[in-house]
Amino acid sequence: MESTETFSLFDGLIWGGAAISVLGLVGLMWCVVTVWRARRAKLDDTEMRAVMQRVLPRNLGALFLSVIGLMVVIIGIFLS
Repeated sequence: MESTETFSLFDGLIWGGAAISVLGLVGLMWCVVTVWRARRAKLDDTEMRAVMQRVLPRNLGALFLSVIGLMVVIIGIFLS
């Protein structure tokens, strides 16, 4: 018996969205580890603020990637 299932566009949306979401989660974990290391280093207030100012845009970008990836997954599920 041969399989008649093929990889459809909707499957690509689901897997692509999942990959984007995982990439965003990796970015979020990087942000957590960076801030955790800075707290462990017991930096003074100005140095800690500098670390937080560097991490904040990356944190928001990673969160955006995760949300967009999940939205693409939901769209792929609804359309399939």
